[in-house]
Amino acid sequence: MSTNTTPTAAPTRTINVRLPLEIYDQLEELARATARTKTFVTLEALTSYLASQRWQVQDIEAGLAEADRGEFATEAEVAAVFARYGA
Repeated sequence: MSTNTTPTAAPTRTINVRLPLEIYDQLEELARATARTKTFVTLEALTSYLASQRWQVQDIEAGLAEADRGEFATEAEVAAVFARYGA
């Protein structure tokens, strides 16, 4: 009985993206400078962007849910925030 010690790669999909030449050149330069492939750099950038956007969307959705439940800041709470930031 043999065992495979190589982890199975996750399923993938291929997409085609047209990039402005300036972005492509930056991608190629970063890949070369870091000894990575353009695919690796692109995947890292996309992963980071999606995580950032997911956090923002989740925060907005949570705020909307609070508003739907009628959970609003009191006038005193709003005044305290404005005072803290000099508004």
